[in-house]
This record gives sequence, C-alpha cells and structure tokens, in this order.
Amino acid sequence: MSAPRGQERSGSRGDGAGSARSQTDVVVEGIKRMITHGPLHAGSRLPVEKDLATELGVSRSSLREGVRALCIMGVLETRQGDGTYVTSLEPSLLLGPMSFLVDLHSDADASHLQSVRRVLETEAAGRAALRISAHDIDRAAGILERVGPLMAEGRRPDYEAYLEADVAFHRVIAHASGNPALEALIEALASRTIRGRMWRAITVEGALATTHAEHQAILAALAAHDPDSARLRMGAHLLAVEDFMHEHPAEASGSIVANGSAASG
Repeated sequence: MSAPRGQERSGSRGDGAGSARSQTDVVVEGIKRMITHGPLHAGSRLPVEKDLATELGVSRSSLREGVRALCIMGVLETRQGDGTYVTSLEPSLLLGPMSFLVDLHSDADASHLQSVRRVLETEAAGRAALRISAHDIDRAAGILERVGPLMAEGRRPDYEAYLEADVAFHRVIAHASGNPALEALIEALASRTIRGRMWRAITVEGALATTHAEHQAILAALAAHDPDSARLRMGAHLLAVEDFMHEHPAEASGSIVANGSAASG
C-alpha cells in the first residue's frame, strides 16, 4: 500500500523520529545540512528540482513547500526564470522572521521586549565604545545637533522628526558594535517598541529634553572610548523607557493618535 500523499518516504531511514517528520521538515533539514556540511553555500544555486527531490527523498510538491518555507526564513530566494539560490545568509535576513514575534506581542509584553532591547543595546554601546570610528562619532554628533532646533522653546514638538533622529542615533551605535547579529536583533526590537516610547515622549513632561541629554552623555562616553561608561549611560537611558512601559502597558501598546507618530528612547 502506498504512503499517503505528503508523507511519502518520511520514514525511509527506518527511525521512529523520521516517520513523524513532515516532508517539509525533511526538505528544510536536508537543505540546511547541504549548506552547513555539504556543497551549498551563500550564493549557491540549488540543483534542479527533479534531482534535488530525488536526493532528499521527497516529492517535488513537498520540495516546493520546503523551499517556500526557507524563502520565508531568508535562507533561499527564487529568481524568476533563473532558479533558486541560497541568499547571502546575512543576519539581517535570517533574523527577519523574529519580527513576527515582536509584531504579535500583547500589551503585557511591551515592557518585556523593551527589556530585551535594553540588554542588547547596553552591550552594543560597550562594544561600540571600543571600536567606533571618528566618522561614526561625527555621524552621531550630527544627528544630535539636528535635534536641538526641534526642542526650541515655544515650538510645537515635531515628534516624527525626533523619532527619525532617535532611531538613526541608536542605529549608528548598533552598527559600530561590529556585530551584525547583534545589530539585526536591535533593529527588529527598536523599530517595534516605538509606540510605548512615543507615548512616553508625549505624556511625560520634559521627556524629549531628558532623552536628548542622555543621548549626549552616551555619545560622550563613546567618543572617550569608555565601554563601562557607555554601558552605564545606555542602560540607564533605556531603563526609563522600560519602566514607563511596565507602568503603562495599555498606553505603551495601544493605538496612538495621528499627531503623535513618534517616540523617544
């Protein structure tokens, strides 16, 4: 009797665990093994569909499902009319699916995500202090200089412009850490904890000025190449936002009015 469709040859190796594996899992694990231990590497073109299906012991339809899953994971990319290739395997691609977790977080999880962000960015600041270039210091300083006029007395706060500067400042530091995986994780978290940071900027008097001063202190520690001070300054800076999110979970994750489309931190 033939195996049900979608389960063909899933137990071909005779082990109990293999029989419980889906064909998609077989494809994903097989191609992963080919990348980590076999003939494939970043930029490689996959064998033609018929040959690869035979090598992995799956049907061609199951192979397509597995390939689609790996494309979503950022491991493979399909080029129209040219076949399927292994991507560059850069951390920013491979860690992209983590955004699903962050995007789907509940109100109660906002401060948890900010806590993880604090841990990561604190370490990134320490690493950046040891290796940041004069060019990156100038870039960060230029960002903060552009923020000054946004907080002029009597001027209506431009939260959107401030947010752009805030994100750019933290991005420079993450990049200067010299760790692409750390940078990718920070990017995913920082861009998805915006609502709580913004709500704090709008509702807490003086939050923008305080944040700006904290950014300047972080930059001074980086310019002095002092990793301990950089970690301390960054940790304290992000802890204030984390505390706010913990104390105001609904506001931190809820919908924000159109004129409050930015945050600080």
